[in-house]
Amino acid sequence: MIMSYEILHDPEDNRFETTIDGFVAELAYRVKRNSVYDFYHTGVPKELEGRGVASALVKYGLDYARDNSWKINPSCPFVEKYIERHPDYQDLVAAQ
Repeated sequence: MIMSYEILHDPEDNRFETTIDGFVAELAYRVKRNSVYDFYHTGVPKELEGRGVASALVKYGLDYARDNSWKINPSCPFVEKYIERHPDYQDLVAAQ
């Protein structure tokens, strides 16, 4: 089960982020080409590990991508595994 966290999109820094107990966790991306976004880094401080924060960030990022007609390149291993476990997001993966 994914916990519910307040996640914000910060387009200036190309990331989705949440702050919990003073610690910031993020899903960083970079624009590749024509609405293809490389989800390349999921960062969760040690203090927040095991609370489902990374999964919540990735789900939010993938839902945002779908809502905004983005295709993604899941170069972050965590994002890649998340999509493997949730194949309903497979349609967002850009052709290589």
